[in-house]
Amino acid sequence: MAYCSMCAKSHNVGFISTRFAGTDGVSLEAAKWANVFERVGFSCYYFAGELDRPADCSFLAEEAHFQHPDIKDIFRNCFGASKRGRFVTQKIYELKKKIKDRLYEFIGKFNIDLLVPENSLTIPLNLPLGIAITEVISETGMATIAHHHDFFWERQHFMTNSCWEYLNMAFPPHLPSIQHVVINSSADNQLSLRTGISATIIPNVMDFDNPPPIAGDFHACAIVPNKSSPTADNYASDVRRALNLADNELLILQPTRVVKRKGIEHAIELVHRLGMKAKLVISHASGDEGYDYERRVREYSKLMKVDTYFVSNIISEKRGRTKNGRKVYTLEDVYPHADLVTYPSTFEGFGNAFLEAIYFCKPIVVNTYSIYSMDIKPKGFSVIEIDGFVTDEAVRKTRKVLTDSDFRDKMVRHNYEIAQKYYSYSVLRKKLRNLIRDCTGCPLPEDTTTTAGPNLSQRV
Repeated sequence: MAYCSMCAKSHNVGFISTRFAGTDGVSLEAAKWANVFERVGFSCYYFAGELDRPADCSFLAEEAHFQHPDIKDIFRNCFGASKRGRFVTQKIYELKKKIKDRLYEFIGKFNIDLLVPENSLTIPLNLPLGIAITEVISETGMATIAHHHDFFWERQHFMTNSCWEYLNMAFPPHLPSIQHVVINSSADNQLSLRTGISATIIPNVMDFDNPPPIAGDFHACAIVPNKSSPTADNYASDVRRALNLADNELLILQPTRVVKRKGIEHAIELVHRLGMKAKLVISHASGDEGYDYERRVREYSKLMKVDTYFVSNIISEKRGRTKNGRKVYTLEDVYPHADLVTYPSTFEGFGNAFLEAIYFCKPIVVNTYSIYSMDIKPKGFSVIEIDGFVTDEAVRKTRKVLTDSDFRDKMVRHNYEIAQKYYSYSVLRKKLRNLIRDCTGCPLPEDTTTTAGPNLSQRV
């Protein structure tokens, strides 16, 4: 356990979520926060229904997972319905009590004095978990920093429900010991308007102070002063061959899941209208939102005569081999080989794929989704924009980016410098340190260390 030399108090933070495992956005952003906590003297511990953190700092509570059968049953009976059976209410309270007891166990076992619920007081996939966390905070008055990635009112399928009293109580709760953090200004506005809660905006970040080994046609480290040029990793040197790309064929990367709000039809239309030899590569699968949209994307690709390649079988969070012996790459392995990134989403909570493209110094096509327009665009990035449909101007600018290397390099260097200023780890450290100090009342030591390496999210 960590102790502060300045106040002789234990500094142990407890992260709480439905899961901390794999490369979903919540798990990865939590890891970045944990890095900051550890650098100012905290020890970090994790409570969830699925965990891939070290066993000595993990506390598994299976009922905390949104995929637990009883939790899924509660969800089915509470959403898409106007009333719920008495047996559902009883099950909510029984599971709440069980999870709450486990939370108290977790707090006692690791001597937790600061809680960080990660999206578990935001999206009601697990109603009993949110209620249990709320009651624990209310009963203990424990200092809490609640990290909200997206709210239930941002998802249409949550709006028809039979559990409004629980949503108003715990998603999120309005308690004096909680400091709330959101990732964009729209969430801040809506949270304040709907609940009267004031929040701190901390955007998602990447490690722009430590660039990847190679980005595009130049070493990205040339952008950052006093950074030596690292050695390129040869593992991914055969990515283009693995993706069946011809030597004269462009790799256009769609680094998302195949879900409707990603607007992949726009990427297909753009590739069709470019009239250049290219392959559209989609990195992730449909996931748990069904396969109807994937069928639509496949049919539209055939209609538009665009060579679209679905490669989720050979892209994972870790390198390795498939069951039939094919090489498995990470998304970080694929980015350096891309000629263009398409990101035509209609809605995003922030836009991690946008930052990833900038980090790997790739030009990007962006649909002007609301958070991009409100929070990201005003920073001054140079991108190819579409506004709900592909225009002749977007096609013309994309061709120029793909054929004019000087224009392209100037664009990506400009973007990297802006992102380093607004979306680097140093921004996260500064904002989070202030919250930690306010929560603990303890002066914190200066953090003079740096982190290294990319940290990419699963498409959420």
